[in-house]
Amino acid sequence: MNTVKEQIEALRKELRLHNYNYYVLDNATISDYDFDVKLKTLQALEAKHPEFFDANSPSQRVGGEITKNFETLVHEHRMYSLDNSYSKEDLEDWETRIKKLVDGDVSYTCELKYDGASISLTYEDGKLLKAVTRGDGFQGDNVTANIKTIKSVPLQLKGDYPPKFDIRGEIVLPFNGFNKMNEERIEIGEEPYRNPRNTASGSLKLQDSTEVAKRPLECLLYNLTGNNLGVKTQFESLDKARQWGFKVPEAAKLAHSIDEVLEFVNYWDVHRHDLPYETDGVVIKVNNLQQQEELGYTAKAPRWAMAYKFKAEQVSTRLNSITYQVGRTGAITPVANLEPVELAGTTVKRASLHNADQIEKLDIREGDEVYVEKGGEIIPKILGVDLSKRPSNSEPTIYIKQCPECKTELVRQEGEAQHYCPNYNGCNPQIIGRIQHFISRKAMDIDGLGGETVALLVNEGLITNYSDLYELTKDQVIPLERMAEKSAENLINGIEQSKNIPFERVLYALGIRYVGETVAKKLAKHYKSVDAIIEATEEELVNVDEIGVKIAESVTAFFESEENIAVVNKLKGFGVRLEFSAEQLIGQTEKLKGDIIVVSGVFHKVSRNELKKLIEDNGGKVSSSISSKTSYIVAGDNMGPSKKDKAEKLGVMLINEDEFLQKIG
Repeated sequence: MNTVKEQIEALRKELRLHNYNYYVLDNATISDYDFDVKLKTLQALEAKHPEFFDANSPSQRVGGEITKNFETLVHEHRMYSLDNSYSKEDLEDWETRIKKLVDGDVSYTCELKYDGASISLTYEDGKLLKAVTRGDGFQGDNVTANIKTIKSVPLQLKGDYPPKFDIRGEIVLPFNGFNKMNEERIEIGEEPYRNPRNTASGSLKLQDSTEVAKRPLECLLYNLTGNNLGVKTQFESLDKARQWGFKVPEAAKLAHSIDEVLEFVNYWDVHRHDLPYETDGVVIKVNNLQQQEELGYTAKAPRWAMAYKFKAEQVSTRLNSITYQVGRTGAITPVANLEPVELAGTTVKRASLHNADQIEKLDIREGDEVYVEKGGEIIPKILGVDLSKRPSNSEPTIYIKQCPECKTELVRQEGEAQHYCPNYNGCNPQIIGRIQHFISRKAMDIDGLGGETVALLVNEGLITNYSDLYELTKDQVIPLERMAEKSAENLINGIEQSKNIPFERVLYALGIRYVGETVAKKLAKHYKSVDAIIEATEEELVNVDEIGVKIAESVTAFFESEENIAVVNKLKGFGVRLEFSAEQLIGQTEKLKGDIIVVSGVFHKVSRNELKKLIEDNGGKVSSSISSKTSYIVAGDNMGPSKKDKAEKLGVMLINEDEFLQKIG
């Protein structure tokens, strides 16, 4: 007779198979009643024998775990966003860029772009280890308990899976399930949900996993991430993932040209309406994974992938009024306040009008009937005006001359599209905006402090710039609206902990115009301290890799301001990191200073990314293409023949992995 443990294992194995057949293959091999009987038998055995507990048992899918605060986890492999394209010309330009950087024929995997909530699942030894939301791409929320309730997510893999890997996908809510949920809500007198995408996203953050289990969510997977995964192409990786037990959409095609890609796009632009899920485009990826590695990433997106967005939905509505917003840099943005209208599953009340030129070009006026589109941008935009409905007493829009907040005369620099308020230190929205940027996730990431609290602190006169945050006390913030003792404590602790944020992120947090994350990293790496940047001239700054005249002018202007220097000195006094730490300087040398190096091929002792880091840590610059300025190429196995030919023609030297490692000691 089988032991209890064997009975439990046999039931788990059988139920996993039935789950897979039903939720992944859409092919039920057992009645719901028989499935429930077997599940109840398993639950009873597990309850009697807790010593055989398994977090990945099919019985755990019913939920029951309560998560009050979702833990933030750093992604081992960053989750990038995708660049968007809207035409054949965009795709052809993308292909031209690709073919300049890689050797050999390029083929593409085309996949549908499902509109849901992005998720990263980590598997170790075939078991689901964790599930993390996309977040800001660098870190997200641990929603493992909720994801385990989704039946199409395998808790135990089958086949020849790698020891550890991540797989990325989309949590979606099929139309049928969404409509059923709404019917039930209407029946009990509750507001229906707005759209499947937002409902799916919101489901992941429900505190009670039992509630998540009641929702008919699905998980569609599309991207393997990790080391030594045993696959050579994206198309092969989709097939492998299916074999391991994942629900991978069948609507994927291998294309050998942009024309074949467009055939796929055009077919699905029509047939997407027959699908059970929301889709908003097609994702095109370079199929060969080695070519993907050669192409690498920009600061925000992979060079080897492109999202082709289906034509956006358009509606018309009345423009009731035009108001003006002041940003943290003083930039003025005109905003159209619209008669609320349904568009792409959400109610739209506002749209950006961008700048004075846009208003003049389209001759947009208050009271107009306007055409609104929600395309690749989050904020809807106005495409044009229905002149046949324009009121007879309509007056042209006269762009404001003074700041709507502080009444300072606006300025507009030559060549700039936007007007600016120059009252840097006296205009409230600019002050609030700068501090909100300073505390944001990619900058100082101050826990317990949100945008609304910043506005309260400024309006109450407790702070006038971001250095004042470090003087705040618990007693000062407790009287603020919605602030209890514990939250006040968290805020002060969050501010204190931000003193450990590395220099390049502090530099980004200062909010210098045109200094985004990538530029801040370049400047920090080059100068090592804020004092060195303050002393640098415009000419010296321009000589730094990828720093143009506009950025150099902005950096010098920022540090020419006595108020800004005073704020920076205050931050220094509070112990905020305004230089590289001793740990960061370990391994940093100038051995490769002035060298422009191309990395190509497959390496064995270090990964391609480690090689690139070694080049940068030793003062060199990594380039993705060979030119007469290239100092030399670090060549691995399988380096493309056309790259070798180009190097030969230009007289560029090739060195191997060992020679490079020897060079840097």
